[in-house]
Amino acid sequence: MTRQGRGSTGPGRRSALPAADYKAPALVHEGASGGLVVDFHGEDGRRGTFDVGKLPLPGWHPLLAEAFAMRTGPGGGLRTLSGAQNRWLPLRRWTYFLASLDPQPVVPAQLTRYHVNAFHTRTGSAAGTRQRDMAELQVLFGQEKIRDQIPMEARDALARRLPGPRTNPEGGYSAGELDRLTAAARADTARIVRRIRAGEELVRRQQDESDGIPPQQQQLAQVLADVAATGEVPPGTGIDQWRERRELASRLFLTWSDLAPLMVLLALVTERNGETLKELPARHRLLEGRAVEVRLVKRRRGADRWFQTVTWEIGPEGRELHTPGGLYLLLLELTARSRAFCGSPSALCVWRNGHRVHARGTKHEHYAPFDADLRAGGQLQLSTWAATRTKPVLADPPAPTESAKGQENALPGVEMPLQVTFNKIKTSVDARRTRQLGGHLPSSAKSNTAQVLYTNYLRPDPATREWAEGVMADALADAERAARDAHAEVVRRRGSPTVIPSGSTPDQLTGAGLAPGTAHDLAQGHLDTAWSACGDFQHHPETGKPCGDSFLLCFLCGNCLITQDHLPRLLALLEALGRLRQRMSEEEWWRRYGLVWVAVRRDVLGKFTPAQVAQAQKEQVPDALLDLVEAPWETP
Repeated sequence: MTRQGRGSTGPGRRSALPAADYKAPALVHEGASGGLVVDFHGEDGRRGTFDVGKLPLPGWHPLLAEAFAMRTGPGGGLRTLSGAQNRWLPLRRWTYFLASLDPQPVVPAQLTRYHVNAFHTRTGSAAGTRQRDMAELQVLFGQEKIRDQIPMEARDALARRLPGPRTNPEGGYSAGELDRLTAAARADTARIVRRIRAGEELVRRQQDESDGIPPQQQQLAQVLADVAATGEVPPGTGIDQWRERRELASRLFLTWSDLAPLMVLLALVTERNGETLKELPARHRLLEGRAVEVRLVKRRRGADRWFQTVTWEIGPEGRELHTPGGLYLLLLELTARSRAFCGSPSALCVWRNGHRVHARGTKHEHYAPFDADLRAGGQLQLSTWAATRTKPVLADPPAPTESAKGQENALPGVEMPLQVTFNKIKTSVDARRTRQLGGHLPSSAKSNTAQVLYTNYLRPDPATREWAEGVMADALADAERAARDAHAEVVRRRGSPTVIPSGSTPDQLTGAGLAPGTAHDLAQGHLDTAWSACGDFQHHPETGKPCGDSFLLCFLCGNCLITQDHLPRLLALLEALGRLRQRMSEEEWWRRYGLVWVAVRRDVLGKFTPAQVAQAQKEQVPDALLDLVEAPWETP
């Protein structure tokens, strides 16, 4: 089976199949020492061996080997070497704990509820470790072919409910911090590019036009040409030989110290997490010279969903540090020589300064640091790079404390180096992309689902919350402004309510300017509607015909009459509208009730004194009557 990639199958083309006599190798076999061994072959090509025979309690070995083989096999949930190594530890702790008991359950059939409970409540491990161990045992011993080999009472104890893991997602950087980090990574990467391209140019001139090389560079050009041809960096001649070798090799190859700014810039430009970038492949496909197609590894996506093909824009010449495709091709250019010597398919290949004695001075100093173990990235020390640059990348100064506020001579905030992690970079670029797309999560989700994007990247980010609050505040201000403008236009056409706050007797109402008959009917309640009164129901201000509007529109009508007696019902109406505002979207609420809210708040309540409003609030009104003025199917 040698066909790979796109085009390996299709209509009329058979799938690549193994030979007829092919037999899959057994995952569990007997090792050289005579004990059982489980072989592991991950999705990413990394392999490992787990020696069950070295564990105590030999009577458990067949069950443990079978369970772990199923857990890490092709149908299991663990498909990376690091994942298998992490899940091997609970199994080891389990067997060593059982071996420490007296009496020991020497075979699975002797396992009881007491043993499981004792393991879960043991005092020699942290609570988080015990929690993870029990969760792994539930999966390990809950597999179909394994659970029947465990006694029922022990299975029942293993099946206990476990609280979910406590996670503390990291927030991202502020806009200023992100800009400073991007500028620093881009500047350092540009220096790396200029350095290696200058060395390559010197090698080219040595091979093609050696006579034109200045005398002071001829010896260096010859040495670099030999290094380029063999990949072997000669030893230094001075006191600091390690530094001399590193400086000489850095003229043609990436070194370990170059990875920090380069990886940071890759994370910023491609908007991918650190694990994906560590496994960037050198294999790619150019699309008409304008884009590059790369197949990425995206872990933690579940079985059979590890790989994702992306298309990255290359961009114009000279802008390689600003586009994902351009930066990817630039990375391949910088690592081409090291990759040729180490033979790795990875895009990230560097030169190491004799980390192993037997490799020093040979072409084996070229290697792909993440091929064997992704955890090698822990040595990248991104924060150290940011802090030790000639111009360090600084974090925003801390906000002044409450005790320092108002003190004129308070010391300014101390500037601290920025703490750089791939998680914070990913959070920041995801938040930036979400803001650029107006907060639409389905469009913003790039390498995660919208739910994961919100839960793990946007919600814990203070800058995103601040931006979202600003967007909501602006939207509410726009909605309120639109309602006020609409209210002014309606009032211009239909007039505004007549509010009489001075009294509610016929004489007081007549003194306020009402006709005696109207004043008498208003005082007796004969003109009342739901929350106000109507002075001329038969003649609508706009149509001149009998009114057919909702009672909610009475506050936008010149026939509306309001006295102090109506105030308790008006306050109940505002309270009911406030409750609806909690249950509806702001856009819908302002569309349906914005005009009423503005009219009552602006044209009515402002005419009463605070004492009158306070007195009205003490009166209990059982129902705001909203259900009578809106059809049930329209009620939210």
